[in-house]
Amino acid sequence: MSSSGPVIIAGAGQAGFQVASSLRDEGFAGDVLLIGEEPEFPYQRPPLSKAALEANHNGASVFLRPPKFFEEKKIGLQAGKKVVSIDRAGGSVTTCSGERIPYQHLVLATGTRNRTLDIPGSKTRGVFYLRTIADARGFGEQLERAKRLVIIGAGFIGMEVAATARKRSIDTTVLDIAPRPMARAITAATANFFHNFHSSLGTKIRLGVEVSEIVVENGAAAGVLLQTGERVDADLILVGIGVIANSELASEAGLAVQNGILVDEYLKTEDQNISAVGDCAAFPVRSLGNIRIESVQNATDQARCVAARLAGRVDCYTNVPWFWSDQSTIKLQIVGLVSGHDDVLVAGSPDEACFSAFCFRNGSLVGIESVNRPADHMAGRRLLRHGIPISQDQVEDFKFDVKALEAYARTAALEACP
Repeated sequence: MSSSGPVIIAGAGQAGFQVASSLRDEGFAGDVLLIGEEPEFPYQRPPLSKAALEANHNGASVFLRPPKFFEEKKIGLQAGKKVVSIDRAGGSVTTCSGERIPYQHLVLATGTRNRTLDIPGSKTRGVFYLRTIADARGFGEQLERAKRLVIIGAGFIGMEVAATARKRSIDTTVLDIAPRPMARAITAATANFFHNFHSSLGTKIRLGVEVSEIVVENGAAAGVLLQTGERVDADLILVGIGVIANSELASEAGLAVQNGILVDEYLKTEDQNISAVGDCAAFPVRSLGNIRIESVQNATDQARCVAARLAGRVDCYTNVPWFWSDQSTIKLQIVGLVSGHDDVLVAGSPDEACFSAFCFRNGSLVGIESVNRPADHMAGRRLLRHGIPISQDQVEDFKFDVKALEAYARTAALEACP
């Protein structure tokens, strides 16, 4: 690390907060300064599309720690500020207020921002996005009064909000140009299950359709027009069409960027005094190249990895990713990297909302999607952590018993040790 200044963390979301907290857990005694654009103390984002929209929700529960935590841990927090430039040669950052702050090490935890809809009427009153706690408060207030909700985008945010809206008996329509819900992230087998499940709740799911215009009446959104000319009425519209990595700060400082800030296996950028973690970081994964993962687990684990390195314990980042989504009575849990899978075996019963989809790439197990089967998920996390190739034949030979496969993998790992 360079010789003067605090460890500065640009971004006070899940990853940024975790770097600061883990530095103290690791015994780091130097100054730590967390700079966040939002005026709030660090908070969790996953509840914003679920519990935070429920009736009678206490918004305070989304905060990661109470204010006194930052004082007790001697973590400086500048909320409502943004790092706008980096002077790599001088080892300092400049904030939006013009303050120049030298750093010992800089961690970029700048996260992502919503991809926006650019069609006629898209900036009209009644069109919402859901990313920040302020977004959730504004959308939640409108949801209280909504009769007809249109959600543009059948990703995780869209489907989670649809489940919440149907609990309130709001007429809900989900539109997406993709052929399946959550098509970029899960298998066809699991996506088809969720399509059927949400339809059973009364959500109208329209796939393979494109929205061309927001219908405006009396200055507010009144529906959407599809490219076919069909109109779908609504008094509230939510847009959830993905996110973009906030990598401009890094690229303007001359750091390599490619769908995120490029880092090595230690989560360092090409500048040894700057790291990047969480949703904004594109890190190397064998056989997949550089990838970026948007999940709490990835943000938390990468933050802990960087904090340990800054405290003197150097390990590369090799954690197996996992993810979850709660949609009404259904808990979906994913472990591994299922993108690029070329075969799927399903164990259990989709009809009973209790199954796991085993995903393979080139004949080896690369991930497991579990619906209301938490034991499969936990065993799968331990199994994939061993990094031992498991074939389709082995999964079938073990009759889809993940615990038995895990025991086999552990034994094989021990035998492989010299």
